[in-house]
Amino acid sequence: MLHFSELVKTIKARREMLQVNQEMLADLSGVSLRALKQFESGKGNPTLQTLGKMADALGLELTLKVKKLNPSE
Repeated sequence: MLHFSELVKTIKARREMLQVNQEMLADLSGVSLRALKQFESGKGNPTLQTLGKMADALGLELTLKVKKLNPSE
């Protein structure tokens, strides 16, 4: 399971690997530059839709796993 801080690192590393700056990613993804900067600094609280837009623009795939609260059910 990927925690939020690791998700931030993964998206930032992918962006840097592709040599895409924050302004370019904002334009490509349709996510505001401010939201992107907040996300990468770990201060933002993006929606799944926003995360999906960034991931799509970077060629990444997000999957959501719902954890059962009671494993015996």
